[in-house]
Amino acid sequence: MSKVGLIVPTLNAGALWPAWLQALAGQTRKPDYLLLIDSSSADATAELARGAGFEVKTIARQDFNHGGTRQFGVDYLADAEILLFLTQDALLADAEALANLLAAFADPEVGAAYGRQLPHIGAGAIGAHARLFNYPAQSQVRSLADRTRFGIKTVFISNSFAGYRRSALLQAGGFPRHTVMNEDTFAAGKMLLHGWKLQYCADARVFHSHDYGFADEFRRYFDIGVFHNRAPWLQQTFGGAAGEGKRFVVSEMRYLFRHAQTMLPSAMLRTLLKWLGYHIGRSCHRRLPARVNRYFSLHRAYWSTSFSSSAPPGAD
Repeated sequence: MSKVGLIVPTLNAGALWPAWLQALAGQTRKPDYLLLIDSSSADATAELARGAGFEVKTIARQDFNHGGTRQFGVDYLADAEILLFLTQDALLADAEALANLLAAFADPEVGAAYGRQLPHIGAGAIGAHARLFNYPAQSQVRSLADRTRFGIKTVFISNSFAGYRRSALLQAGGFPRHTVMNEDTFAAGKMLLHGWKLQYCADARVFHSHDYGFADEFRRYFDIGVFHNRAPWLQQTFGGAAGEGKRFVVSEMRYLFRHAQTMLPSAMLRTLLKWLGYHIGRSCHRRLPARVNRYFSLHRAYWSTSFSSSAPPGAD
């Protein structure tokens, strides 16, 4: 049986953390290695994790990077053949969640797999729809050949609950060392180009959703635009995001009309902010001062490290 490592980046995991650890302890298939990469939390995150059997590596908050931090975990757990990633706000939904995700790797052609995300109890209608749209009830396996059918959705994955076959991930070059976000999409795209398959496992479930404020919607999509500008090969290979974006908006409006009509104006404003943030990030960030990019960004530490606006496209 393959050795399995679980890597969890954390920062002040908060009130959900004890339940998160309890859900992990209740899994029928437990990882062989537990690694917490903690960004100098000021609460009991690291202490509780040690008590649950995690090895804890502490880094400075400003040193966290979506790609580089995860790649550090990959390199550190050198004996793990399957690498699982969970975020501190993704609560395992049942005792079989990890086992069901790991079952995907019984297929030797699957290089990465990710699970289904259900809205947290009490999630708002807009946040709930995003989970229902992106994480349907049917499992799916995708390969490079599916790009003509699914477009950019071919490389859809999540860094909140996913697993990677080490050999496939390393063949694809690992996670990008310095990226504002979407390190998972970057790695998945490279793996597909190397002939691996990507599996969505609908029976591997976590509770994970966000109710973003208006400013955070803008900032998140600004960062997505920056990422697409700096990794142009993704859209050149798999197609643009406009078609999928339109499909999401239509689905969201229909969902809200049925379930939460009072949220329709909010959704319309959010759509405008997403569009604006994405296009500024993709088309303008190289011409903007670093302080403006930092202000617009949801992941501001990225702009304080080794980023250079003169770096060539795709350098991330």
